Amino acid sequence: MNSFINLLLLVVTVPTMLVSIFVGFDLTIDFLHTTGARLPFKFYVFLGLGLLLLVISLRRSIRRWMGIRMTNQVSKFKWNQVISNDRKKRVVTYTLIETTVLLSLFIGYYTLTADAWLPAFVMLFFALESMLFLVVCTKNKFRVGVTSKAILVADREVKLIYFKGLRQVSISQQTIYFDYIQELQLSFPTDCVEQEDRETFFNVVREQIDRDKVLFRVTD
Repeated sequence: MNSFINLLLLVVTVPTMLVSIFVGFDLTIDFLHTTGARLPFKFYVFLGLGLLLLVISLRRSIRRWMGIRMTNQVSKFKWNQVISNDRKKRVVTYTLIETTVLLSLFIGYYTLTADAWLPAFVMLFFALESMLFLVVCTKNKFRVGVTSKAILVADREVKLIYFKGLRQVSISQQTIYFDYIQELQLSFPTDCVEQEDRETFFNVVREQIDRDKVLFRVTD
Protein backbone atom coordinates (compact mmCIF):
# COMPACT_ATOMS: atom_id res chain seq x y z
CA MET A 1 0.00 0.00 0.00
CA ASN A 2 2.76 2.42 0.89
CA SER A 3 4.44 1.76 -2.48
CA PHE A 4 1.17 2.44 -4.30
CA ILE A 5 0.64 5.70 -2.39
CA ASN A 6 4.22 6.74 -3.15
CA LEU A 7 3.58 6.04 -6.83
CA LEU A 8 0.47 8.24 -6.74
CA LEU A 9 2.47 11.01 -5.05
CA LEU A 10 5.14 10.74 -7.73
CA VAL A 11 2.51 10.91 -10.48
CA VAL A 12 1.19 14.19 -9.03
CA THR A 13 4.56 15.60 -7.92
CA VAL A 14 6.19 15.46 -11.37
CA PRO A 15 3.58 17.61 -13.18
CA THR A 16 3.45 19.97 -10.21
CA MET A 17 7.20 20.52 -10.47
CA LEU A 18 7.00 20.94 -14.24
CA VAL A 19 4.26 23.56 -13.97
CA SER A 20 6.26 25.33 -11.24
CA ILE A 21 9.34 25.43 -13.50
CA PHE A 22 7.37 26.77 -16.47
CA VAL A 23 5.69 29.44 -14.33
CA GLY A 24 8.77 30.31 -12.29
CA PHE A 25 11.04 30.76 -15.31
CA ASP A 26 8.25 32.11 -17.54
CA LEU A 27 9.00 29.50 -20.20
CA THR A 28 7.12 29.37 -23.46
CA ILE A 29 4.30 26.82 -23.71
CA ASP A 30 3.96 26.45 -27.47
CA PHE A 31 0.83 24.32 -27.64
CA LEU A 32 -1.05 26.85 -25.49
CA HIS A 33 0.50 29.85 -27.28
CA THR A 34 1.46 31.47 -23.99
CA THR A 35 4.19 31.56 -21.35
CA GLY A 36 4.34 30.15 -17.86
CA ALA A 37 3.76 33.49 -16.14
CA ARG A 38 0.69 34.12 -18.31
CA LEU A 39 -0.69 30.61 -18.01
CA PRO A 40 -4.51 30.79 -17.89
CA PHE A 41 -6.09 29.54 -14.68
CA LYS A 42 -2.70 28.84 -13.09
CA PHE A 43 -4.22 29.53 -9.67
CA TYR A 44 -6.71 26.70 -10.21
CA VAL A 45 -4.02 24.42 -11.66
CA PHE A 46 -1.88 24.78 -8.54
CA LEU A 47 -4.97 24.55 -6.35
CA GLY A 48 -6.01 21.27 -7.95
CA LEU A 49 -2.52 19.78 -7.79
CA GLY A 50 -2.11 20.92 -4.18
CA LEU A 51 -5.43 19.37 -3.17
CA LEU A 52 -4.48 16.08 -4.85
CA LEU A 53 -1.20 16.03 -2.93
CA LEU A 54 -3.09 16.84 0.27
CA VAL A 55 -5.66 14.05 -0.16
CA ILE A 56 -3.07 11.38 -1.08
CA SER A 57 -0.68 12.36 1.73
CA LEU A 58 -3.49 12.64 4.27
CA ARG A 59 -4.75 9.17 3.42
CA ARG A 60 -1.28 7.69 4.00
CA SER A 61 -0.83 9.63 7.23
CA ILE A 62 -4.21 8.60 8.68
CA ARG A 63 -3.61 4.95 7.76
CA ARG A 64 -0.26 4.70 9.52
CA TRP A 65 -1.39 6.59 12.64
CA MET A 66 -4.43 4.29 12.86
CA GLY A 67 -2.16 1.26 12.45
CA ILE A 68 0.06 2.47 15.30
CA ARG A 69 -2.97 3.11 17.51
CA MET A 70 -4.42 -0.34 16.83
CA THR A 71 -1.21 -2.34 17.42
CA ASN A 72 -0.61 -0.49 20.69
CA GLN A 73 -3.88 -1.81 22.12
CA VAL A 74 -1.85 -4.80 23.27
CA SER A 75 -4.59 -6.48 25.32
CA LYS A 76 -6.67 -7.08 22.17
CA PHE A 77 -4.01 -9.34 20.62
CA LYS A 78 -3.13 -12.99 21.12
CA TRP A 79 0.52 -12.00 20.60
CA ASN A 80 2.05 -8.54 20.32
CA GLN A 81 5.67 -7.34 20.26
CA VAL A 82 7.73 -4.38 19.08
CA ILE A 83 9.42 -4.78 15.70
CA SER A 84 13.05 -5.86 15.58
CA ASN A 85 15.88 -3.35 16.05
CA ASP A 86 17.07 -3.92 12.48
CA ARG A 87 13.63 -3.15 11.11
CA LYS A 88 13.34 -0.09 13.35
CA LYS A 89 16.64 1.30 12.04
CA ARG A 90 15.41 0.82 8.48
CA VAL A 91 12.09 2.53 9.26
CA VAL A 92 13.88 5.51 10.81
CA THR A 93 16.28 5.79 7.85
CA TYR A 94 13.54 5.62 5.21
CA THR A 95 11.34 8.09 7.08
CA LEU A 96 14.23 10.56 7.38
CA ILE A 97 14.86 10.23 3.64
CA GLU A 98 11.17 10.78 3.00
CA THR A 99 11.21 13.88 5.22
CA THR A 100 14.26 15.27 3.38
CA VAL A 101 12.55 14.77 0.01
CA LEU A 102 9.38 16.53 1.22
CA LEU A 103 11.37 19.47 2.59
CA SER A 104 13.30 19.69 -0.70
CA LEU A 105 10.02 19.78 -2.64
CA PHE A 106 8.70 22.52 -0.35
CA ILE A 107 11.81 24.62 -0.96
CA GLY A 108 11.75 23.85 -4.69
CA TYR A 109 8.09 24.72 -5.23
CA TYR A 110 8.16 27.91 -3.20
CA THR A 111 11.52 29.08 -4.59
CA LEU A 112 10.37 28.61 -8.18
CA THR A 113 7.10 30.48 -7.80
CA ALA A 114 4.94 31.80 -4.98
CA ASP A 115 1.93 30.65 -7.06
CA ALA A 116 2.77 27.10 -5.91
CA TRP A 117 2.16 28.01 -2.26
CA LEU A 118 -0.42 25.27 -1.68
CA PRO A 119 1.65 22.32 -3.00
CA ALA A 120 4.66 23.78 -1.18
CA PHE A 121 2.96 24.00 2.19
CA VAL A 122 1.37 20.57 1.78
CA MET A 123 4.91 19.20 1.44
CA LEU A 124 6.08 21.20 4.46
CA PHE A 125 3.15 20.05 6.60
CA PHE A 126 3.73 16.35 5.87
CA ALA A 127 7.50 16.69 6.30
CA LEU A 128 6.80 17.99 9.82
CA GLU A 129 4.20 15.26 10.31
CA SER A 130 6.79 12.61 9.38
CA MET A 131 9.24 14.02 11.93
CA LEU A 132 6.51 14.03 14.59
CA PHE A 133 5.67 10.43 13.64
CA LEU A 134 9.26 9.39 14.32
CA VAL A 135 9.50 11.31 17.60
CA VAL A 136 6.26 9.80 18.92
CA CYS A 137 6.62 6.25 17.62
CA THR A 138 10.31 5.32 17.58
CA LYS A 139 10.30 4.08 21.18
CA ASN A 140 8.24 0.85 21.30
CA LYS A 141 5.32 2.09 19.17
CA PHE A 142 6.20 0.18 15.99
CA ARG A 143 4.69 -3.25 16.63
CA VAL A 144 3.49 -6.55 15.18
CA GLY A 145 0.35 -8.20 16.54
CA VAL A 146 -1.67 -11.37 15.97
CA THR A 147 -5.42 -11.61 16.62
CA SER A 148 -7.77 -14.53 15.98
CA LYS A 149 -8.55 -13.07 12.54
CA ALA A 150 -5.41 -11.34 11.26
CA ILE A 151 -1.80 -10.22 11.58
CA LEU A 152 -1.24 -6.47 11.85
CA VAL A 153 2.18 -4.91 11.20
CA ALA A 154 2.48 -1.18 11.86
CA ASP A 155 5.59 0.93 11.37
CA ARG A 156 5.99 3.40 8.49
CA GLU A 157 3.85 0.99 6.51
CA VAL A 158 0.72 -0.84 7.63
CA LYS A 159 0.26 -4.48 6.68
CA LEU A 160 -3.01 -6.27 7.48
CA ILE A 161 -2.91 -10.00 6.78
CA TYR A 162 -6.27 -11.75 7.22
CA PHE A 163 -6.44 -15.50 7.89
CA LYS A 164 -9.72 -15.91 5.99
CA GLY A 165 -9.11 -17.38 2.55
CA LEU A 166 -5.49 -18.18 3.37
CA ARG A 167 -4.11 -21.30 1.70
CA GLN A 168 -0.32 -21.14 2.29
CA VAL A 169 2.26 -19.47 4.57
CA SER A 170 5.92 -19.60 3.51
CA ILE A 171 9.30 -17.90 3.95
CA SER A 172 11.58 -17.00 1.05
CA GLN A 173 14.46 -14.51 0.82
CA GLN A 174 13.78 -12.84 4.18
CA THR A 175 10.10 -12.34 3.42
CA ILE A 176 7.03 -14.05 4.86
CA TYR A 177 4.49 -14.77 2.12
CA PHE A 178 0.75 -15.35 2.57
CA ASP A 179 -0.94 -16.91 -0.45
CA TYR A 180 -4.72 -16.79 -0.81
CA ILE A 181 -7.33 -18.26 -3.08
CA GLN A 182 -7.73 -16.42 -6.42
CA GLU A 183 -3.93 -15.95 -6.65
CA LEU A 184 -3.70 -13.08 -4.15
CA GLN A 185 -0.38 -12.83 -2.30
CA LEU A 186 0.53 -10.57 0.65
CA SER A 187 3.85 -10.35 2.47
CA PHE A 188 6.02 -8.57 4.99
CA PRO A 189 9.76 -8.77 5.86
CA THR A 190 10.83 -11.41 8.36
CA ASP A 191 12.82 -8.80 10.28
CA CYS A 192 9.57 -7.19 11.40
CA VAL A 193 9.68 -9.91 14.06
CA GLU A 194 12.75 -10.19 16.30
CA GLN A 195 14.72 -13.40 15.66
CA GLU A 196 14.15 -14.82 19.16
CA ASP A 197 10.39 -14.12 18.92
CA ARG A 198 9.78 -15.81 15.57
CA GLU A 199 9.12 -19.31 16.86
CA THR A 200 6.48 -17.99 19.26
CA PHE A 201 5.02 -15.79 16.53
CA PHE A 202 4.62 -18.68 14.09
CA ASN A 203 3.20 -20.94 16.80
CA VAL A 204 0.54 -18.35 17.62
CA VAL A 205 -0.26 -17.96 13.90
CA ARG A 206 -0.61 -21.75 13.56
CA GLU A 207 -3.13 -21.75 16.40
CA GLN A 208 -5.36 -19.27 14.54
CA ILE A 209 -5.61 -21.13 11.23
CA ASP A 210 -7.13 -24.37 10.00
CA ARG A 211 -4.08 -26.58 9.41
CA ASP A 212 -6.17 -28.88 7.17
CA LYS A 213 -6.76 -26.00 4.75
CA VAL A 214 -3.56 -23.96 5.07
CA LEU A 215 -0.13 -25.26 4.05
CA PHE A 216 2.46 -23.99 6.54
CA ARG A 217 5.94 -23.99 4.95
CA VAL A 218 7.99 -22.22 7.59
CA THR A 219 11.46 -23.45 8.53
CA ASP A 220 12.93 -20.13 9.75
